[in-house]
Amino acid sequence: MFVISDPVAHDPLLLKILDILAHASEILVQEFDTYASGKVFKIDRKEDTSPVTQADLRVNQYITEELAKLEPFYPVLSEESESVQRSEWKTFWMLDPLDGTKEFLHKRPEFTLNLSLVCGDKTNFSALVVPCKGVVYLGYLDQHPYKYEFQSKRWWRYQADSDQHSNVIRVGLSHNNKNDQYQQLMTYLEQHYTVERLKAGSAYKFCLMLEGEIDLYPRFHPTSEWDTSAGQGLLESIGGGLVSLKGLPFKYNVRDTLLNKGFLAFASPKYEKLAKDLLSHMDNYN
Repeated sequence: MFVISDPVAHDPLLLKILDILAHASEILVQEFDTYASGKVFKIDRKEDTSPVTQADLRVNQYITEELAKLEPFYPVLSEESESVQRSEWKTFWMLDPLDGTKEFLHKRPEFTLNLSLVCGDKTNFSALVVPCKGVVYLGYLDQHPYKYEFQSKRWWRYQADSDQHSNVIRVGLSHNNKNDQYQQLMTYLEQHYTVERLKAGSAYKFCLMLEGEIDLYPRFHPTSEWDTSAGQGLLESIGGGLVSLKGLPFKYNVRDTLLNKGFLAFASPKYEKLAKDLLSHMDNYN
């Protein structure tokens, strides 16, 4: 949960990033309104047949240009940009200008903008913007994160919720999760707990975890590193986590591929044991 907080005035980098994200959020809302109203809107297909829209490209260009003006300068690893030199980067920005393109194209306001700063193989700073709600969740790995509302300019700070939710497990699922792995996981959970299912867009589920609305987020479909970096960083900053199906936290920019396999995210320390128990019953997927 989040409680009202004093404004952040002591962190110049955070405030500069906030300005960039505020304008990028406005761009995404404008693009979403354009698409939803039926106006001319360009959608292309990548080599892997996944969609890329004019909104992705416009926000990617804007944020990349603005990050290049910051000191110190760090390169940007983006879904919509070349990254042939990434193996040489020790510190860099990780960007997904529009996470949840399918939600966007289905006119569901559950898409996000994901930005993180990766140092070595870990996410040190994270930001998740929900444009249609006008909010951003952001902060550093070693501190509880903030929530900021663009319109009201109000700040909130994360505070752990004392409610244990011991008998109800709230599971965040994608809108399309009909394969056997999801079904077997949910069957096991429902044999031992009262389970609530909540469907939401990809990285938007991380935001709901921060808000205390989702406890576990299983994912068996592939993702890319820019899909998980910011969410993982924010979860780890509140004592939660995101681990592979082998129980290990994701590391970044250390492999030839940027694709991730499945993962299980948990919202707080009280769900870590449950996550490990689930993984022990998922040997077939490791």
